[in-house]
Amino acid sequence: MSSTQLNKRLQKVFLNYRAMNKYNVVQRDRGWGSNRAQLAGHELLCMLKERTNVETLQSHQGPLDVVDWAKYLPVQNLSEELGPLKNCAVVSSAGSIQRSSLGKEIDSHDAVLRFNGAPVLRYADDVGKKTTLRLINSQVMASENHKFLDNPLYTSGILVAWDPAPYYANLSEWFKKPDYPIFKRYKEYRQRHPNQPFYILHPQVQWRLWDIIQENTEERIQRNPPSSGFLGTFLMLSLCDLVHVYEYLPSRRQTDLCHYYEKFHDAACTLGAYHPLLFEKNLVKRMNQGSDLDIILHGKVTLHGFRTLNCSRASI
Repeated sequence: MSSTQLNKRLQKVFLNYRAMNKYNVVQRDRGWGSNRAQLAGHELLCMLKERTNVETLQSHQGPLDVVDWAKYLPVQNLSEELGPLKNCAVVSSAGSIQRSSLGKEIDSHDAVLRFNGAPVLRYADDVGKKTTLRLINSQVMASENHKFLDNPLYTSGILVAWDPAPYYANLSEWFKKPDYPIFKRYKEYRQRHPNQPFYILHPQVQWRLWDIIQENTEERIQRNPPSSGFLGTFLMLSLCDLVHVYEYLPSRRQTDLCHYYEKFHDAACTLGAYHPLLFEKNLVKRMNQGSDLDIILHGKVTLHGFRTLNCSRASI
């Protein structure tokens, strides 16, 4: 799907966001467009594997290299914290997961990743109960409505936070002026919950992923970070042998309802506005190693994790 297939309102929103460049993104000439758009799913997965890796902030890095921060950031990396994982689920917060009855299937996985404030209470039949990781954006952390510091929702599973930074990921600049007060909130949370595993994603990760999305898209995309959905999928591909992603690509239950736990409707939640969501989904559709029927019926994408891939012959 291309931006020309969006309705007039969403086309206007897309063009407005595409014209912005808040993060000083440089669109490099690395062959993006029709040549890259022909890569097969396996080649795309290998490109992700070889060009990007999961990196979280360490206490010795740049502005964090102070005694005060050393006691808050985890010593182990995510893979050490979790150990080897075979089958993993990424559960979208999309409204289309309502009435899916996917809960038991989701909970059968070794690990389950959820996003932001997505609850399981009262929705377990559709989304399951298990939460191994929760990927949270800094806007949620800063919002008083989410009660991030006190809500027990944010004490189950390992937390991974992210915040948009300038394209060149200057940690000193980011530390002084994050999009939302991620460092302040992180420190406050760790003081209240010292035993809760909590990581901050290095901002280079989001822009490496952005580069790959742009290089494999035939039109210019929004110069904003990928969505939490794409970041979370990449995260689990790095940690698991097999990943199932639910309702990131919508099933026949597709709806304009943004989140299964809220009543706000907007097609932009599925097709994108701020994030290059439309183009992320095109990429994931190409990488899918499951059947189209699985997507239609269950909104289920199947992806092989990075450590299972043989990339020696990939043309990337």
